Amino acid sequence: MVRGARQSQQPRSRLAPRLTGTVEKPPRKRKSRTEFTLKETMSTGGAEDDIPQGERKTVTDFCYLLDKSKQLFNGLRDLPQYGQKQWQSYFGRTFDVYTKLWKFQQQHRQVLDNRYGLKRWQIGEIASKIGQLYYHYYLRTSETSYLNEAFSFYSAIRQRSYYSQVNKEDRPELVVKKLRYYARFIVVCLLLNKMDVVKDLVKELSDEIEDYTHRFNTEDQVEWNLVLQEVAAFIEADPVMVLNDDNTIVITSNRLTETGAPLLEQGMIVGQLCLADALIIGNCNNQVKFSELTVDMFRMLQALEREPMNLASQINKPGIQESADKPTRRENPHKYLLYKPTFSQLYTFLAASFKELPANSVLLIYLSATGVFPTGRSDGEGPYDFGGVLTNSNRDIINGDAIHKRNQSHKEMHCLHPGDLYPFTRKPLFIIVDSSNSVAYKNFTNLFGQPLVCLLSPTAYPKALQDQSQRGSLFTLFLNNPLMAFLFVSGLSSMRRGLWEKCQEYLRKINRDIAQLLTHSRSIDQAFLQFFGDEFLRLLLTRFVFCSATMRMHKAFRETRNYPESYPQLPRDETVENPHLQKHILELASILDVRNIFFENSMDDY
Repeated sequence: MVRGARQSQQPRSRLAPRLTGTVEKPPRKRKSRTEFTLKETMSTGGAEDDIPQGERKTVTDFCYLLDKSKQLFNGLRDLPQYGQKQWQSYFGRTFDVYTKLWKFQQQHRQVLDNRYGLKRWQIGEIASKIGQLYYHYYLRTSETSYLNEAFSFYSAIRQRSYYSQVNKEDRPELVVKKLRYYARFIVVCLLLNKMDVVKDLVKELSDEIEDYTHRFNTEDQVEWNLVLQEVAAFIEADPVMVLNDDNTIVITSNRLTETGAPLLEQGMIVGQLCLADALIIGNCNNQVKFSELTVDMFRMLQALEREPMNLASQINKPGIQESADKPTRRENPHKYLLYKPTFSQLYTFLAASFKELPANSVLLIYLSATGVFPTGRSDGEGPYDFGGVLTNSNRDIINGDAIHKRNQSHKEMHCLHPGDLYPFTRKPLFIIVDSSNSVAYKNFTNLFGQPLVCLLSPTAYPKALQDQSQRGSLFTLFLNNPLMAFLFVSGLSSMRRGLWEKCQEYLRKINRDIAQLLTHSRSIDQAFLQFFGDEFLRLLLTRFVFCSATMRMHKAFRETRNYPESYPQLPRDETVENPHLQKHILELASILDVRNIFFENSMDDY
């Protein structure tokens, strides 16, 4: 993930890991164990001349592999963060060296223990680096199976207590390694929805931080406590709990499953475009985040991924051999995660995605950002006259004053205006804007005739609904988990698992009917249908229609600005205000016993 300039009101520990982006920069170089002479490293095992040649070679080979692995790992930070080809060979070499190092220390553990003095925390460091490699490979490829590999290594460190002896050594830098390991492990567990493990890890991390700050009287206690506060807020961001009969919380996943997206009717003609690349941008002030991943970014990231698959277990599944000649399922779209990027960073990654977009493919841009409104009067109605969404500006200072304080007759520099996206409409573009000024993107002009759709959030929500903006946007929640969003606007905060599953099944029926409404419409803009062949985009479109229809029927949503919009506009009478869909929403509300909060007047003529 790429991070922009950091907001001053959001402090971050210098020791807390930068987990969702580049490999962190190593600390100032100090003499490592592998730089000692062979005689020094073997001093505890007797005189150097008494050491068998084979054991001497074992230690030498280990030191070489350890140094080589560190060199390659530290070089990862110098790789370009954009582009999908340049980094692969380097990652491959790094994986190869770490694989050899890991097997080598397993095969020669006794010699390394006796002659090198290998400690368990050093083995943990190797395993942690391998976990980081798999995690960063996931970030580069968006393939969720690599998250499972990262989890395996991180979990092994914990189960085998590799870091257990660190606290007995009077070296605070080793304890920091342990704390960073915990933070990294928490991120991977969050992405895999292993919330029970997350809660255990948070408790252990809290104890470790307390011990660390007590023993070493460090100055970074506030910053490490901030890490704890962030992850605690993150795991509590969902507004609704699903409960088992014993009141334990059910962990729900919102990644795409095989039955997730509504199937296309046989013979239905839709576009064959495929979602290949996505930019997920988060720049909302004060929204809950952890590891530079806001709640909105996290939810949209999961909406654009399939459920993780254990590749090894899939090989032995019945029927795999018979279908070996059939094409395998399509991969997840590649994603860039941009947290508070500057305009130049955003544009650089956008241009890279545009350049590498394959033929017949779609680029998705998701913007979760604070709205920027036009200042002063404007005589025109061009693509730079309606404002847009905020980009980071903290790095752009002139004479101590922020640039955005300049002449109000000028356009805001630190803003992504609709016009800024015009050059990229030369290829199929799917835009989602979740912002208080999302309507700025309603005034798009399709200059090049390529498929173009913008899904736009409400610009304001009813006061009757408790302000939950810090815990994530309601609009993005509808796109990620429509049932949870429906429960939230219905005033429900918890639900039994059985009823949840019943409602999910009914919601799948609603999605199938919405898909038919869209494909059967005679007046719908063809851009929607050109994107409809892709599973991810089809699911986002049907959830958007469900969101819009729900809000239009809800008694608390009375103003136009409370409703989502789109470019091009959807035919309301055939989609978001369709009587058949409205009947379904009322039936769902009846199942939940909340029908009284929805209007039924529109049903009179049904």
